Amino acid sequence: MKFDDLDVKMRVYETSQDRCVLPEMYIVARIDGRGFTRLTKEVHQFEAPFDEKFRDLMVETVKHLMNCGFNVIYGYTESDEISLLFHPEENLFGRKTRKYISILAGEASAKFSFLLGSVGAFDCRISELPNKRLVEDYFRWRNEDAHRNALNAHCYWRLRQDGYTVNEATSKIGGMSIAAKNELLFQYGINFNNTPAWQKRGIGIYWKDVKKEGFNPKTNEHVLVDKRVLHVDLELPMREEYNKFIYDLLGKYEASVL
Repeated sequence: MKFDDLDVKMRVYETSQDRCVLPEMYIVARIDGRGFTRLTKEVHQFEAPFDEKFRDLMVETVKHLMNCGFNVIYGYTESDEISLLFHPEENLFGRKTRKYISILAGEASAKFSFLLGSVGAFDCRISELPNKRLVEDYFRWRNEDAHRNALNAHCYWRLRQDGYTVNEATSKIGGMSIAAKNELLFQYGINFNNTPAWQKRGIGIYWKDVKKEGFNPKTNEHVLVDKRVLHVDLELPMREEYNKFIYDLLGKYEASVL
C-alpha cells in the first residue's frame, strides 16, 4: 500500500470524532491545575491561604496563554484555575475543540512548570455559550466562586493555625452560614471585607491601548506610539457591576467586527 493511501486510511481514526464550535457561539476555556493541593501545600509549601508568588505565577501563565496564537480578549484567574474568553470571530484550527483543549492544557502546563521550576500540570475544558448573557453569567459564576473559596480558605487555615486537625477544621466550617464564617474570622481579629480584593474576586487580564514613547530613526525624533498591552486588574468589581464589566468588554470587540 502506498504511503498516501495508508495516510488517508489511518488519519480518519484521528479525525472522525472531530467537533467544531458552531459559528456565532462564544468560546470560553477553563484550565484547571491537576493535583495542585499537594503541589502547593506539600511539594512547594506556598503560604496559606494565599501566596503572592503563586498568584504571580498564575498571572504570568494567563498572559502566556493570551499570547500563544489564539485571539483571547479576556483572561481570569482564581486559585489554581484560569478562564479564557475568545474573540467572537476566533476561527483558529477551524474552531476544533480538540485543538483548543490539547494546546491550551499543554501551553499552560509548560509555562507554569517553567516558571515554578518543577512539573505543574493543567487540564482544559471548553464551554460553548450561545449568547452574551451566558458569557456574563459564566464569569459571574467564577467571580462568586472565588469569593466563596476565599472565605472558606481563610476560615480553614485560621483554624488549622489554631491547632485544629484537617477533619476538625473541615467539619467545623462545613455547616456554617456566610455570616457565621465572617464572625469566626472576626473572633480571630480578621475583617474579611478588608482582605485583598484579588483574593475574594479573582484577577482579570485584558488588553489596553496605551501611549508609549518610541523613536523615529527617519526624523531622529522621540514620538508617542500606540501599543497594545495586557493590563492586570487586581480590583475587579462584583455582582451586577461585574456582569456589566464583561458586557462592555464583549461589546467593544463585537463592534469592531460589525
